[in-house]
Amino acid sequence: MALKKIQFMDTSFRDGFQSVYGARVRTEDFLPAFEASLEAGITHFEFGGGARFQSLYFYCQEDAFDMMDKLRAVAGPDINLQTLARGINVVGLSQQPRDIIELHAKLFKKHGTTSIRNFDALNDTRNLDFTGRSIKNAGLNHQIAISLMGLPPAIKDRSVHSPEFYIEKLEEILEKNIPFDSLVFKDASGTTPPQIVKDTVKKAREILGKDRIIWFHTHETAGLGTAAIMAAVEAGADGIDLSKSPVSGGTCQPDILTIMAAFQNTNFTLDLDYHKVLKAESVFEESMKKYMMPPEAKQTSPMITLSPMPGGALTSNTMMMRDNKTLHLYPKVIEEMADVVAKGGFGTSVTPVSQFYFQQAYMNVMMGKWKKITDGYGNMVLGYFGKTPRPADPEIVKIAAEQLKKEPFTGDPIDILPPAYETSKQAVIDNNLPPTDENIFIYATCKEKGLEFLKGNAPLSIYYKEDEKPAPVTAPAPAQTPAPEKKTATLDNLLVTVNGKSYQVSVQPNTQTVQHVAPVAPIAPAAPVAPAKPVAPTPVPAQASTGSSPLQAPIHGVIIKIPVSEGQMIKEGDLVLTIEAMKMENEIYAHKTGKIDKIMVKPNQNVDEGQTLLSII
Repeated sequence: MALKKIQFMDTSFRDGFQSVYGARVRTEDFLPAFEASLEAGITHFEFGGGARFQSLYFYCQEDAFDMMDKLRAVAGPDINLQTLARGINVVGLSQQPRDIIELHAKLFKKHGTTSIRNFDALNDTRNLDFTGRSIKNAGLNHQIAISLMGLPPAIKDRSVHSPEFYIEKLEEILEKNIPFDSLVFKDASGTTPPQIVKDTVKKAREILGKDRIIWFHTHETAGLGTAAIMAAVEAGADGIDLSKSPVSGGTCQPDILTIMAAFQNTNFTLDLDYHKVLKAESVFEESMKKYMMPPEAKQTSPMITLSPMPGGALTSNTMMMRDNKTLHLYPKVIEEMADVVAKGGFGTSVTPVSQFYFQQAYMNVMMGKWKKITDGYGNMVLGYFGKTPRPADPEIVKIAAEQLKKEPFTGDPIDILPPAYETSKQAVIDNNLPPTDENIFIYATCKEKGLEFLKGNAPLSIYYKEDEKPAPVTAPAPAQTPAPEKKTATLDNLLVTVNGKSYQVSVQPNTQTVQHVAPVAPIAPAAPVAPAKPVAPTPVPAQASTGSSPLQAPIHGVIIKIPVSEGQMIKEGDLVLTIEAMKMENEIYAHKTGKIDKIMVKPNQNVDEGQTLLSII
């Protein structure tokens, strides 16, 4: 019997980066590995979209469209380069109106994309309709997705996230006549039991017939990835997603070499040269050796089956928790997620819903259960992202409506989104930037952070191995302070201490400013190192008047908006600041009526939990 060739997409350069490095990888670092992968005979790559759009502007000082152009130039015209879209969110965490959705497909086609995988975390097929038609109208291959997830053992309702549930969604897609070139069953958390995968794919094959392409995507996060892939191909899947070392396994997809081994003595083959793949992996490992490998990225965790945290979001969130100095709370947040998923209506734990789950769990840990409903989670349970698979908990819906001051919504989400092309264009013009379609789209999907990038003010926040080296330990010396270790100050080796915290700074000869890469551990806390000469004078915080009442930051984060000014009269409950943390904009309200006395912070400033932001008299 002839072997069945199983198609595969190499996810190393999109999902791999997102799952392992929080999507914070620069193009110049991995181009040699991409070239080696082409030489190994791989013809289908995931190369953009998902978190690898916003992250380039937020963390990497790179333009995602430039990155896509570079990879297409290296790949040539015939390689299938695929991106990931989040339904009507396309490549953002917020929903986009019809004009921006059409622009997304047009621009991605322009910048080298062959195919777009289009999914909706709630499996609301309305969110796949207009987006799918836009993809096809732009001349791209449309891979429509049904999102999978395993249910935690304690959940009694087994009617959702079952083979029957997924087949209902497939039938809805067919009834709506949404055009698609292939269908993918996408399990972002890697928690779907292999038997459910097998039963779902088998039934889908019966419905679609032998000529329609069925794909399967999973992660190794919970240790089920390889078993689930075998179940899918045995049931009739034509294609699968695989990755390469050092980003394979753990939070990412199983390795190409792993599946080549699993296919031995079966009727399946990837039809690749083992030695060429091994060489490509060696080049990839060499290319990425300077990047810090988060330990959680390479682990399989049985706890994920209890609280499905997608591999592609896990390290993105832990990276942000590192940024916000709250990584020690990660186990509590994961534990809290189970309740958040159940009460949120069982949407699939994949972006943006996985982010809503994590953000709400994070807030429940930081501020107490349901004390603060995040905007994303609140809008989801209220219906503004679409219909959840099952109704959200009525009490949570009530709390969300009260806190967000919004009524529940049952209509089509895209119908209430006003056009954004012209308003985004005006925002670009107002900032003295060229009103190109690319700049307009960057602003529409990335807002203020997109503008900061376009103006050359975006930070560089990539975790390299040297940032994680332990600080030297110096024994306490009560009589005198030991002299710090001398280092030559070069353009790529500066240590700056500001307000008692040490930062490694890299200055590069380009148009960007000096960038803070990442905080390093304080040196010799028992005997402080004399601070280096500051790059710029540290401003002295404004002093509050006697009798004023301080407003303190409830969380770590970055100040992004201050809509009030000193001397302004305000009422209790008025918006006074916005702090961004964990991709959330957290609005901070006045705790009393009075006059703004002093504002102690500025936009783009990092603040700690408990730090005084302003005072009111």
